Amino acid sequence: MSTDISDHRKKLLESLFVAGRENSNAAVMFHTAIAARIGLGMTEEKALDLLQRHGPMTAGEISQHTGLAPASVSGLIDRLEAKDLVHRTRDARDKRKVIVEIDYGRLAGFGSLFDELVSGLTELYMGYTDEQLELILDFLTRATAIQRAVTPGVGP
Repeated sequence: MSTDISDHRKKLLESLFVAGRENSNAAVMFHTAIAARIGLGMTEEKALDLLQRHGPMTAGEISQHTGLAPASVSGLIDRLEAKDLVHRTRDARDKRKVIVEIDYGRLAGFGSLFDELVSGLTELYMGYTDEQLELILDFLTRATAIQRAVTPGVGP
């Protein structure tokens, strides 16, 4: 850190790094516990999250989003398919492509595992003004982009 900044700012920056690490650790531990509760590994749970947010994807697209090697993605899809959580279908336009889709019927009930987290975060968000929420959103979006950029296999 630069020596030409105030002690107060130095402490704020240090605290921000510590808080970021704590938040990251809490997120990893939460998702690990949720994944274990539903009989999945964390990578499997996060792959399902990607498919829920982005919709059906090819193995290559999953690889791009996760940074996992294609062989690892194939194994990941195999495990999810064996648990009847996803299925593979041929792309209607390009029969060489295989699309991975979630079986939403099998996921019914999993959402309730996130109810307390969503409720707590919603309550937290309600305490901020629109301008503060815009700043928080900007920070999270930019911090996520930085993390993706430095993640092997995921960055630009």
